[in-house]
Amino acid sequence: MICDKRGMLGRFITLAAMIAAGSIGVASIAGRQKAEAPAASAPDPYAGESNWTTQGRDAAAASAQAASSRPSEVRIRRASDSHFYADTEVQGTQIHMLIDSGASLVALTRRDAEAIGIDVDRLPVAGMAQTAGGPIPMRVTMLDSVDVDGITVRNVEAAVVDADMGVSLLGQSFLAKLDTVNIEGDTMTLR
Repeated sequence: MICDKRGMLGRFITLAAMIAAGSIGVASIAGRQKAEAPAASAPDPYAGESNWTTQGRDAAAASAQAASSRPSEVRIRRASDSHFYADTEVQGTQIHMLIDSGASLVALTRRDAEAIGIDVDRLPVAGMAQTAGGPIPMRVTMLDSVDVDGITVRNVEAAVVDADMGVSLLGQSFLAKLDTVNIEGDTMTLR
């Protein structure tokens, strides 16, 4: 019983460290994007008009919209342990994940990261997560796609944690790209 409590404490401490490190990474990215954003320009007087110079842009926008089309919603039932889990497809590989709206990033176990073809040892260490067993490296990567029952999100930032979390986490780097994440009773709805 004591070992189980220490293991759970270690998982929670690891999760808290990942959230903190992920938040710093997301804030850093947001700061860079804001700094790199071009100055506002005058409105395009030809906006809305289609001609040979805008057809490529209009086609690209239509293609992006079609690629982002997804089912209207996915409903997930609460598990017996009071959590919500999703059977995801990450870069073509099935991974069972705990949906964690408190996690800044998708957090992969080493085993799951290797299963989808990530060479974990080649990823740069982006920080350390403090656990009951001591500090462990956290490595950041970009996933091409994460899919939950037909809802596909592309370019999802993820952390690979070298600790036994037991299960990978589906965090905000996926959830924040959805229109809605809602919980009513024992049902989570993703749109």
